[in-house]
Formats: sequence, C-alpha cells, structure tokens
Amino acid sequence: MMPPYSPSLRLDSIDVFRAVTMFLMIFVNDLWSLEDVPKWLEHSKAAEDAMGLSDVVFPGFLFIVGLSIPFAIANRRKKGDSNALIVRHIAERTFALLLMGIFIVNYENIADGAMVVNKYVWEIGMVIAFFLIWNVYPSNPDKKGFYIALKIAGYLLLAGLAVIYKGGDAENPSWMETHWYGILGLIGWSYLLGALTYLLTGDRLAWAIAGWLFFILFNLASFSGVLDFLDPVKKYVWIVGSGSMPAFVMGGVVASVIYRNGRNAVNNTFLVTLIVLGVVCLAYGFGTRPFWGISKIRATPAWVGICTGISLFAFAFLFWLVDLKKLKNWANVIRPAGTATLTCYLIPYIWYAVITLAGISLPVYLRTGIIGLVKSACFALLVILLTGVINRIGIKLKI
Repeated sequence: MMPPYSPSLRLDSIDVFRAVTMFLMIFVNDLWSLEDVPKWLEHSKAAEDAMGLSDVVFPGFLFIVGLSIPFAIANRRKKGDSNALIVRHIAERTFALLLMGIFIVNYENIADGAMVVNKYVWEIGMVIAFFLIWNVYPSNPDKKGFYIALKIAGYLLLAGLAVIYKGGDAENPSWMETHWYGILGLIGWSYLLGALTYLLTGDRLAWAIAGWLFFILFNLASFSGVLDFLDPVKKYVWIVGSGSMPAFVMGGVVASVIYRNGRNAVNNTFLVTLIVLGVVCLAYGFGTRPFWGISKIRATPAWVGICTGISLFAFAFLFWLVDLKKLKNWANVIRPAGTATLTCYLIPYIWYAVITLAGISLPVYLRTGIIGLVKSACFALLVILLTGVINRIGIKLKI
C-alpha cells in the first residue's frame, strides 16, 4: 500500500500535531496568570526529579521541527534549489529565530525604571518590528518598494529598541545579552543542527539514526562526566542543551525518514515502528532516571528519552487518525496554529502588554482552580482564532 501522500509533501498530521502543541504551549504559558495551578501542569524545578505537562510541550515542538525538515528540504529541491541555496535558507531562518529569541529574552530581563519608555511599550514595539520584518507580503511588483521599506522600518525599530534598552538592575543597568537565547533562540540552534545534519544524511536511514544517536550520546556523555575535559571551551562552543534539543529535532527527522523510505510498505508497519521506537526511548529515559533524575531545566537524559517517547506516540496516533482514517475536521478550529505558528506564538506578547498598560485584570475567582484552567484554555483558543483572522487580512509571519 502506498503512503497517503507523496513523500515530498507535508503530512496533514504534522500540521495538526503542531497546532495541538501550539495550543498547549499558549495554554501553559498563560498559567502564570492563575492561582492554585495543579503541580502536574507546571514546570518542575531544577532540583526536582519530576516532570509536568509544561516540561513536555517544548520537546514536542522540537520533535515537530524535525518532522518537517525532510519534507521542507525535499520541496525546495523539487523547486530546483541547490544545496547552497538550501544552506542559505537554513542560515536565514536560524538568524531570524536567534534575533527574535535574543530580543524576547532581554525583554524578560528589562530594568523597567532605567529605560526612557515603559517595558510594555518596548515589548509592543518589539513584536511590531517582528511583524514588519517577517510578514508575508503580497506578490505585487507595484508595491515591492513599499514592502521593502516596511521591512527596513522593522529593522530600524529593532535597532532603536536595542539602543534604549537597559537590563538587569535599575541602579546598575546593563545592555542586551544573549542570556539563554530564549525559546525561539533555542529552537533556532536546534533547527540549525538538525537541518544541517539531515542535509548531510539525506534519506539514508542508517545515517539519520547515527546523527540522532550522536546528540543523544553527547547528552549522556555530558552528564556522565566523559566530556569534563571540554569544560574550558564549554562557555564559548557547545551544543545547545548539551545535545538534548537537537536530539529531539533529530528524533523527528528519523521518524520522517522512516516514512519516506517506507513508501512501498504497509502503513501499519510505519505505525508499529513509531511505537517500538517510542518504547525504546521510554526505556532509555526511565533507565537513566536513577542517575540524574528527570529535569527539563537541567536537560537530563531521562527528560530526553521520556519526552521523545511521548512525541513518537503522539505522532503515531495523529498519523493514524488524520492521515489514515482521514478524521481531521475536528482540528479545523486550531488549524491556524499549525500553519501560522510564529504569528500565533507572538500574539500573546502584545495581548499581555496591552491589558497591563490598560490596567485590566480578571477577578481572582476567574483565575483560580478549574475556572482558571478553563480561562487559560479559552485564551489559547482565542489567540488561535485571532491568528486565523489576521491571516485572512494578509498578516502572517514566515521565516
């Protein structure tokens, strides 16, 4: 039996998986606004041997980044792009993610009283600049100069925000720093390593698995002390997350490569393969847990193994449901989160800034317990619906 779609095209289940993950990301990112949040929903502390739902969402997103890479590169090659052009595109996407990540993480470290503008005004300006630079403008030759001017205006706005930035302590402020690059920056580094690895391995499954194992073993070696001799250079040159984050990306790459190589195989074989890999990853995660525990903040091997296993199971289920059984209409309401993910991710930054400046706050009873959780779920859904609306009027970010 042939796969339900051409191996050069993106599977619907990947977009649905991304949409579900994005919904959960917005939901857990809104938990800060609630009172009495159940512990199993929150991030676990660095010293804890534990993992909450919030610790699973980001690895799932990185896994989806990996799932998309083989299809995206195949489509570029189908259009005639050379490897040099593909590398250039990878570099441009990485630069965009790093730049946005650095600005966002510096916003989180603003010394509000030391700046000439309110931190929330700075935040709104930052997001507006992102939209000006990376919006998908219409293909209209008559307005090309105008669209280029908007992009330049976005860069100038970012430069201006950087000039007036003050971070850290208001009494002794500092300028912008990379810090930990922020979520988008971590995605950028992980995407770079995963995409370049796939560019080298292609659809050769053994080589793709070797690339995946390299990052997993690098992470394991880092925790076991094997790489301690590299401590002098660790501050300057290191694999992001000690290999954990590109390991998630490469896990997704391997899953897609298996699908692309199994074009003449029965689809159930692909599902069984994903489930077997998921079991192996869970066994690895729980097997390493006694040594370093489960921790997202420390990026332990157990966290890598368990979250990769969960991602493989989730993808297997959605592939079966969406691509094989064709049951996908239920996801229409959240589809914008799967196709305009960056737009969806940035909207809450403007929302939180605007309501804070306006002094708007919900009563405590609407931010507590089950009611509070429903409120955060509704907020996530509203953000996705708003993303769909602004997409239809021509505002959609793409890098």
